[in-house]
Amino acid sequence: MQQAVRCGAQGAGPGGAVQGSGMKLIIAIIKPYKLDDVRDALAAVGVQGLTVSEVKGFGRQNGHTEMYRGAEYAISFVPKTKIETVVADDQVAAVVEAIEASARTGAIGDGKIFVVDAHQAIRIRTGERDEAAL
Repeated sequence: MQQAVRCGAQGAGPGGAVQGSGMKLIIAIIKPYKLDDVRDALAAVGVQGLTVSEVKGFGRQNGHTEMYRGAEYAISFVPKTKIETVVADDQVAAVVEAIEASARTGAIGDGKIFVVDAHQAIRIRTGERDEAAL
């Protein structure tokens, strides 16, 4: 028998995870040269802020080969750009659609989008919580 646990003002779901926060963390891994297009598309749908990181990785493409001074080298990790933003639940569909449309080239390695529950957000300067902190 599973027992409900309370965590603050919000109920906890299976495994003790807080539910009902009304926010999602959206993580997108894209080609680096598509960053400006994605940023402009996100601004157009009302995204207030985002975090950008230069990352390396591989998916189905398993890296690639490059020529340097006549020799061929296998590059296992491909340079990518990681974008992270937290938005209210009602913005998720528009944000995902904006990223998809602006990052798509139709070629292998266009990237991935992950949508994850964000249980709490806190603006350090003011102490605002959750959606007010976005």
